[in-house]
Amino acid sequence: MNEIESRILELREIINKHNHNYYNLDKNLISDFDYDKLLDELINLESRYPEYFDENSPSNRVGGGLSDKFNSESHIYQMYSLDNTYSNEELESWYARASKILDTDDFEFCCELKYDGASVNLLYENGKLLRALTRGDGTQGDNITNNIKTIRSVPLNIDNSFLKKFEIRGEIIILNDSFKQLNRKREELGEPIFKNPRNTASGSIKLLDSNEVARRPLQCFLYSIVSDEVKMKSHSELLNIARDMGFDVPKYEKVVDGLDGVKEYINYWDKNRSSLPFEIDGIVIKVNYIDFQKKLGFTSKFPRWAIAYKYKAENLVTKLNSISFNVGRTGAITPVANLEPVLISGSTVKRASLHSFDQMMKLRLRVNDSVYVEKGGEIIPKITGIDIENRGSKYDEIKFPTNCPECNSELVKLDSEANFFCPNVKDCSPQAIGRIQHFVSRKAMNIDGLGDETIKLLYHKGYLKDISDIFDLDYDSISLIQGHADKSAENLKMGVENSKSKPFQKVLYGLGIRYVGESASKKIIKKIKSIDELMNMSIESLSEIDEIGEKTAVSIKEFFQDEDNRDLITRLKSAGLVFIDNSKTDISSSLSNLTFVISGVFEMHTREEIKNLIEINGGKISTSISSKTSYLVAGSNLGSTKYAKANNLGVPIINEVSLIDLIS
Repeated sequence: MNEIESRILELREIINKHNHNYYNLDKNLISDFDYDKLLDELINLESRYPEYFDENSPSNRVGGGLSDKFNSESHIYQMYSLDNTYSNEELESWYARASKILDTDDFEFCCELKYDGASVNLLYENGKLLRALTRGDGTQGDNITNNIKTIRSVPLNIDNSFLKKFEIRGEIIILNDSFKQLNRKREELGEPIFKNPRNTASGSIKLLDSNEVARRPLQCFLYSIVSDEVKMKSHSELLNIARDMGFDVPKYEKVVDGLDGVKEYINYWDKNRSSLPFEIDGIVIKVNYIDFQKKLGFTSKFPRWAIAYKYKAENLVTKLNSISFNVGRTGAITPVANLEPVLISGSTVKRASLHSFDQMMKLRLRVNDSVYVEKGGEIIPKITGIDIENRGSKYDEIKFPTNCPECNSELVKLDSEANFFCPNVKDCSPQAIGRIQHFVSRKAMNIDGLGDETIKLLYHKGYLKDISDIFDLDYDSISLIQGHADKSAENLKMGVENSKSKPFQKVLYGLGIRYVGESASKKIIKKIKSIDELMNMSIESLSEIDEIGEKTAVSIKEFFQDEDNRDLITRLKSAGLVFIDNSKTDISSSLSNLTFVISGVFEMHTREEIKNLIEINGGKISTSISSKTSYLVAGSNLGSTKYAKANNLGVPIINEVSLIDLIS
């Protein structure tokens, strides 16, 4: 090793150590001036000697320009949500269910603070940060690696003696004092101030310019390691392992026996949370032993071994001005309260959902009522009651409509439902527009160029009446609409064509069959091979599918018995959509033993489609270029750093056309 390389490695080690001391251990052992001198020296040496480039060098934390959109990638392990509880009774019920499954009530809990931030999932392999994803839909999230690298409390390199490959989950937060300082600076510059730390942190990690992200005082608190290599017996041990590896894991957790210890921890922080240097919105309670966690397992949404105890939301009084009645894509009529604006938990609330006819009738609201409003789970505004001393006139009680507010059809209500419905499925415009919006949404067909406003415009101009019209659009006519020039129309055409290769599960979910969500559609696909098989199944056969109850089975049967829906499926088949589960067929191995890095923006395919092409043909995906990389698949806006590194290492650079040729 020569003198230059030795000095570069030495500087990286020194700077990483100071970052760890400052951000993780709260020890400032060097002045800002001396720190900046070390960093400047490293940046200078790396620019003069690019052969020693390392994407995880601390010099890369300052951020660089990002592309105009984030790419979605799959989590190795699903990121589940947490079931919530707001009372001791609900907490006791959860404990009883866990005790019954474990056949014992003698087990420990690890209690932790529930940080109020933005969720992130970091992937490390052989001691290096490979990527960072948002939670997304739990299955896949947006790749925000460049932004996360600007957060100095996130280690880019770690001691990998514990685990070779793992995901570690956490929250991106802003400390209260840092948030106040950030707003003071914005005031001095004449910029609008931010509302609260949580929303600011969440918005910051999705900025397109990582230079701007680097200027935000973000920190990353970690709380969970997931890996097949985990050999530890308890979650609390894993937290200590994470600390030893250099992660910022605040030392507020407590291991307790039984529910009395859990309640004591909850009550302590309910009284003392205002003294914390950051915001929390509750407590997370986890069964501590990992073997017990495995035995308890998961529901389709939540781990059975963990629950979040949420502190009571801020509850304020404001005036009710009116109620609007919205029509959803299923025809359900949802009452929405229009309020005098009120600041709750850091954001201004002007509207609150009343959820259903039953709830509205229970409250018997009047214009000018003073109502109590809170954010359910600190997020969704809702009306919780009325100030009976300050009511509007009894003559101003708000009546639920008997006819659809959009198409004037007479509303219907089933005894089993809490809501009224508009039965005019085909011609009620919010229902038709809502079905198209659902079909093109990210979890379904994910069609670029068809945003909500574009769908409304095309519907009202007569280009779209149902989802099959998407595949028969007149792009020449659309290009004449103001704001939809040739380029927009061409992008829309490309997005529609690309959607035809989406898998059967996405198409099934996109159809919008009532009660068939993303999870249910996946369960159905596991049991059937084609849409024709599904269309001919009996209610009894459908009910035997995991997660498909009788109500869902009846809904599926009624959907396919409708002649209009059967015609719709025929038109979608003719358009070329996938209605067969191809995952059960043999796959190619033409790319086996090859490793690919994907970078840039592509014309013919999305990055996710290119990734799928590689993987189903036996190839492997890597996020960083090394001597083991077989090919760099490059689109436009390829970063100069990746280009230089590929050339230095002799890695072939190919485009998407060459990739298809390679597969062929």
